[in-house]
Amino acid sequence: MPNTKKTPKNIRSKGRPRCFDRDKALFAALEVFWQRGYEPASISELCKAMGINAPSLYATFGNKAKLFLEAATFYEETYWDAPGKKFMAEPDIYKAIGDFFAESARILLSPDTPCGCMVVLAAVNISEDAQEIADAIRQLRLATKDMFAARIRQGIEDGQLPQDTDVASMAGAFNAMLEGLSIQARDGLSQSQLEKVAQYAIHILPDKIV
Repeated sequence: MPNTKKTPKNIRSKGRPRCFDRDKALFAALEVFWQRGYEPASISELCKAMGINAPSLYATFGNKAKLFLEAATFYEETYWDAPGKKFMAEPDIYKAIGDFFAESARILLSPDTPCGCMVVLAAVNISEDAQEIADAIRQLRLATKDMFAARIRQGIEDGQLPQDTDVASMAGAFNAMLEGLSIQARDGLSQSQLEKVAQYAIHILPDKIV
């Protein structure tokens, strides 16, 4: 979870702006990590984007790894928590899948967010030495897969999907498609093209039980 504790007014890290906006700083760091990946992104690049100096970055966020993890969590909570909750709350699994992937296509190419998913794109430049980062990103990806699996199991319990549905394989297929959409968003697909691709997600589901 992002650190929401505020620094007392009379105690301020050296070089930190008086009107420091943590969320704005995290989004700026997010854009750098998205464009460069975790490993290539330098402290100087991050500081410039965030409008703070290196001592302030370390004092506020700890280090580059902790900044990345907080930025990734901020990204997930800000842009994906609400769609995930709506996905789990929609009683019709066919509508849930259709709506979620349609909204995902909009998020991935929204002018208000970095193009594509940070968790997918930034993770490709993480070396084996950065095990803490690699493990955390893996957990975020698995959490999405687990969400799909939970919704599929609910669809089975509700009688909307066959009892013999392969939950793990279907959840993996949805997760792979979502990650693929992120790559295609980064590769320059237009909004309409990405939304058309996203429409095929519903075809992963079997025909409705009559």
